[in-house]
Amino acid sequence: MNERPLVLASTSPYRRQLLERLRVPFECEAPEVDETAYGAAAPAELASTLARAKAAAVAERFPRAVVIGGDQVVALGEAVLGKAGSAEAAVEQLGRLAGRTHELITAVVVVAEGVEWSHVDRTRMRMRTLSEAEIRRYVDRERPWDCAGSYKIESLGISLFEAIEGGDPTAIVGLPLMAVARALRQFGFDVP
Repeated sequence: MNERPLVLASTSPYRRQLLERLRVPFECEAPEVDETAYGAAAPAELASTLARAKAAAVAERFPRAVVIGGDQVVALGEAVLGKAGSAEAAVEQLGRLAGRTHELITAVVVVAEGVEWSHVDRTRMRMRTLSEAEIRRYVDRERPWDCAGSYKIESLGISLFEAIEGGDPTAIVGLPLMAVARALRQFGFDVP
């Protein structure tokens, strides 16, 4: 059993709930990273850079800890769709995604005492054609503006999709647990 503390560099309730599934004690800490400062990168590079920055920021404050940082972006071609932040912006994002295939890129970085482990998960998401009324009804019911791409796949958002192709379903929610479990074993945690 690892004696070092485990810290999730996130305030996301979605990532917290996912990590709880591994039944390893951990704490959550806000990474305090300005995500807007990294806006010009390609989608996979942006997700990886933000995950690394979040892990590094928390590891600096907790030098003995094993720190997990994660980030997720929606890539529509080379365009990155982040968190909408408002109902109208969510309607606009979903309008852009409707009837198209996009990529959900989830990056995770685990750091401990100068050692870094990283992983990027890519999931192809095919959204069905949606009317404006369907989009507005979904946004009104789910209030998804705190999620990349403006949908919550773990909830009502699943009704927006025709197909999902990927290796780890937990990556869609925000933290690829199969990869995280592998990393934690490498860092000395008993999983399971």
